[in-house]
Amino acid sequence: MRTPRRLAMRARTVRWRFTALYGATFLMSGAGLLVINNLVGLWGTQTSHALPPGAAPGRPATLEAAMELNQLLQAELSQVKAAQSRQLLVGSIVALAVMAVVSVALGRVVAARVLRPLRTITAATRQISADDLHKRLAVAGPADEVKDLADTIDGLLERLEASFAAQRRFVANASHELRTPLTTMRASLDVAMAKPEPVPAQTAALADRLRAELDQVDRLLEGFLLLARAQHGASSDSTAFSLGRAVSAALDARAADIAAKGLTVHDGTVDDRAWTRGDPTLLARMIDNVIDNAVKHNHDGGWIRCATGAEGEGAFLIVETGGPVLDQGQVALLAQPFQRLGADRTGSGNGSGLGLSIVAAVAAAHGGTLDLRARPEGGLRVAVSLPLTSAQAGVPA
Repeated sequence: MRTPRRLAMRARTVRWRFTALYGATFLMSGAGLLVINNLVGLWGTQTSHALPPGAAPGRPATLEAAMELNQLLQAELSQVKAAQSRQLLVGSIVALAVMAVVSVALGRVVAARVLRPLRTITAATRQISADDLHKRLAVAGPADEVKDLADTIDGLLERLEASFAAQRRFVANASHELRTPLTTMRASLDVAMAKPEPVPAQTAALADRLRAELDQVDRLLEGFLLLARAQHGASSDSTAFSLGRAVSAALDARAADIAAKGLTVHDGTVDDRAWTRGDPTLLARMIDNVIDNAVKHNHDGGWIRCATGAEGEGAFLIVETGGPVLDQGQVALLAQPFQRLGADRTGSGNGSGLGLSIVAAVAAAHGGTLDLRARPEGGLRVAVSLPLTSAQAGVPA
């Protein structure tokens, strides 16, 4: 059953406005035609001098007889005029009702015909996203307002495509160019520290700090490159990928860090049906970032709960951690680059701020989503949903 709100929203559409406009126009035309017809009919009855049926055309013998005949003729003529007026009124009402129905139907058909190109443009525009800006509407037809609108949208898409491509090229090129001086600085530092002369303790401490900073910049550049690649969309290297196996591998690779912080890992549901399809490098990095976030941004003696599974047409990965109660508004911003919750939660300030933004970009490039929630009991819940695919034998995770 349609709710009043849905009906009100539907009544505000352009098609219904056109239907009302065309229907009212046709109805007014029909009403005007009927008014003219009635006026002509009434004028004809008033100017008609035909005798009513049964009247004798002969000349009356006396004046009194002539007056009686005149009154009789006037009475019968009034009855005929009243009967004709009633018939004309009933016919006009029926014709007006029929005209109203026909007007609305014709108005709806005409409105649909007029809006058909706009519906085509709307449907085509909805199918265009940031990953396929190369598509165009390419509406064919005469050079009218509709084609002018479609050409304008095509021009906007062309400018957007150029802007997105320029942004991605800049990030990739800048990251590549910055790697060269970083490598040179690291090599010069290693050469200086490898001299046979004894190195002062202050100089050695400064060298260790510089190496740490260089490693941080190198990780930041790597994050830029991966983010640019993920935002560009999934590559043509598409294979079946097991979320459960990737999570197990990521936890095994970080066993030392987990033990160093005294974290307890709770193995949740690991469904072997949780397979998706995409770039294995990007997907593996996405899961690595989720696990890294759970390990690094956790307090000593904390816990981690991981679960993978399949539901409907989607595969999911859920990673939960304990900790203090977080603000949901700040948590929702973590999917954006360089957003952090601060050192109180992380216990460390050396993160690049790109981890979860890379997760969101990789998930979006593979047709999935990232959902970040602050747990009411405290801590963070990270959920990644991806399209489900069937496992293929012999395909590595």
